[in-house]
Amino acid sequence: MKLVFLGTPEFAVPSLEALVQAGHEVCAVYTQPDRPAGRKQELKPPPVKEAALRLGLEVRQPQRIRHCADELAALRPDAMAVVGYGQIIPQAIIDIPPLGILNVHASLLPKYRGAAPIQWAIANGETETGVTIMRIDAGLDTGDILLQEAVAIGPEETAPELAARLAPLGARLLVKALEGLAAGTITPVPQDHSRATLAPILKREDGLVDFRWPAAKIANRARGFQPWPGAWTWWRGQRLYLWRCRPAEAESPAVPGKMFSHGRRLLIACGEGTVLEVLELQPEGKKRMDAAAFLNGHRITERDILGENQP
Repeated sequence: MKLVFLGTPEFAVPSLEALVQAGHEVCAVYTQPDRPAGRKQELKPPPVKEAALRLGLEVRQPQRIRHCADELAALRPDAMAVVGYGQIIPQAIIDIPPLGILNVHASLLPKYRGAAPIQWAIANGETETGVTIMRIDAGLDTGDILLQEAVAIGPEETAPELAARLAPLGARLLVKALEGLAAGTITPVPQDHSRATLAPILKREDGLVDFRWPAAKIANRARGFQPWPGAWTWWRGQRLYLWRCRPAEAESPAVPGKMFSHGRRLLIACGEGTVLEVLELQPEGKKRMDAAAFLNGHRITERDILGENQP
């Protein structure tokens, strides 16, 4: 089958590789332009570009895909595949391939429509998610479902860890969906829009912790909001990131946000009488460290209540 692939992040790489390995003709790969990265702000190619070049495929990096309708039509693809491309696909492009545009979406649609389904599923304490292969329409992840498969979320699994598991699953389902469309054995199923939930693009303020929440909610957000924006709070006028934490069985002080220690364990009082144990954290401007290293370098006092003394 003749295909055009649109994708950008590491999550999309297994899908591109799987299409090539399955014998499909990927006539062009569209991905985002190279972006400045790191302290030196040197241009860095997207992971999909690196993979496409390694596979010997043609790479195109337009600023806006909406301006590419004519050149895409000239390629005459049977279908197109989109995996985390990062731009809305306009109707003029949706109408080009006769078999449609297939999207690999990392949730069990209609749940968690939007840009950050993995992160929000974990942050909201879900124990199950999955991958949906959807045929794109003009809405936000509202198209018909072609294939879907569920997986369990581990109790301490982070967003990057879950993404690494879902990416190859999405690749396998994408190849299977294309085979089914070509053979006429897949019947698209409309989504039940009444059951839809949203997973909007993350903002820095989404990571701000409110210690009136129960400890489990904070721990889930710390797992889900990695690598960005992280779960963070204010401590002594600077940001403090909580990278690994878990609910703890301990007696809680009355004030949510109060830091205290028990031996070499770093604990924080939270809402509903719960306590959070912090395993790994990072004061602003410093490297990540475990709780023992933090306690060795900082003396916790009665005045250390997280979220106070904002700059």
